[in-house]
Amino acid sequence: MSDASIIPADLPLRNDLVGEEPYGAPQLDVPVCLNVNENPYDVADAVADSIARRVREVAPSLNRYPDREHIALREALCRYLERESGASLNVDEVWAANGSNEIMLQLFMAFGGPGRSALSCDPTYSMYPEYARDTFTQWELCPRNADFSIDVAATMERIAQVRPSMVLLTSPNNPTGTPLPMDELRAILDYCQTVGVADAAEGTHPVVVVDEAYIEFRDPGVPSAVTLVNDYPNLVVSRTMSKAFAFAGARVGYAVANAGIINCMRIVRMPYHLSAVTQAVALAALDHTDEQLAQVAHLRDIRNDTAQWLAGQTYRGIPLQVAPSQSNFLMFGGSFDDRDAIFKDLLGQGVLIRVVGPDGWMRVCMGTDEEMEQFKTALTQTLRRMEQDA
Repeated sequence: MSDASIIPADLPLRNDLVGEEPYGAPQLDVPVCLNVNENPYDVADAVADSIARRVREVAPSLNRYPDREHIALREALCRYLERESGASLNVDEVWAANGSNEIMLQLFMAFGGPGRSALSCDPTYSMYPEYARDTFTQWELCPRNADFSIDVAATMERIAQVRPSMVLLTSPNNPTGTPLPMDELRAILDYCQTVGVADAAEGTHPVVVVDEAYIEFRDPGVPSAVTLVNDYPNLVVSRTMSKAFAFAGARVGYAVANAGIINCMRIVRMPYHLSAVTQAVALAALDHTDEQLAQVAHLRDIRNDTAQWLAGQTYRGIPLQVAPSQSNFLMFGGSFDDRDAIFKDLLGQGVLIRVVGPDGWMRVCMGTDEEMEQFKTALTQTLRRMEQDA
C-alpha cells in the first residue's frame, strides 16, 4: 500500500489539512498485539452462528434501504442498558452509529462548527482534536491533576472562560484509565447549566459529553453516567460495542441522551448511515450479551494483577509508576526518557504496545493470560537492556 501521507501537490486539499496524516495506531502482524484496547477473546461459536443467521435473514432485502431509524436495535440497546446499568430509557433516548467515533463526529457536527469551541481535560483521547479540526471547532484543554483525575474547580473556571458548546469528559479516561466520580460529574453538569455558549443564542448551555467506551470494565457497583440522562437535559453518554463487548470489527457505537439531543444528531446523520447488515450483526450480539461479556471479569483481574506487577518493576533504578485504571488498559512508566526505544525493543520481541499519553508514559491493553506472560517477559528483557545501556 502506498504511503497515505504522500499527497500530490496539485490536489486542492484544505489548507488546514496540509501536512496532516491519517489517525491510527500501528497495525502490525506480530504475535502479541496489546496496543488498541481490544477484547482479546474471539467471538463464541454460538454468537457467530447467530450473526450468520440474522445476516442471512436480511440478505434477500439488501436491494432496499435499511430502517434509517434502526428502531429494533435501539430497543435492544435500551434493554441492555437497563440490565447493565439499571437505566430506564426509551427508544427516543438512544441512537446508534458506526462506532462511537461516528457518534462523536455527529455530536461535533451538531454542536460544534465555526465560532464554537469544545473543551476537554488533558490528557485524554487523541481523536477529539481531530473531530474538532474536521468540523472547524476550536479545541480547548484544561490540565488534569497530577494523578490524572479531573481538577473540577479549574475545569469550571475554564468553562466560564471559554463558554464552549461541548464539554468532553471521558470515563474511564483514555489513555490514563482514570474514572470520573459521579459527584464530580454532577457538579460539572450543574455548573454547565449556568453558563452560556459563545456564538449561540442567549439561554443556551454547553452539552456535556461523557465518553464511556470502556465503562464495562469498571469495578462492580460503580454507577454509569447513563443513570443521569433523565436528570440532565444537557448530558450525552457515548458508548461502544468495540471494547468489552468484543465487537471491534463490527463498528457499532451508540449515544444515550434526552430526545432533544438525539434529534440534533439525527439532523446531521448521513442518510441510512447504519446498514441493514450492521444492524443485524449488532442485534445478534445483543442476543448473546452473556457470551460477549464473559471475559470482562477475567480481564479486570488481569488488569489488577498486571498493575501490581508493573509497580514492582524499575527503569534505570526508578520504580515504574502505574496510573490507577478502571479500564482494560494500563498507563505505566512516568520516567521513560526514551519510550520510542522501549517500544522498538518490545516490538523486536513480538510485543506491540502503544506510545501514547504524557511524555514518559506508555500504555498496554490487557490480553489473554498467555499474551500477558509474553508481555511481562519481553518488558523484563527490555528494562534490563536499558539498565545495562544506562
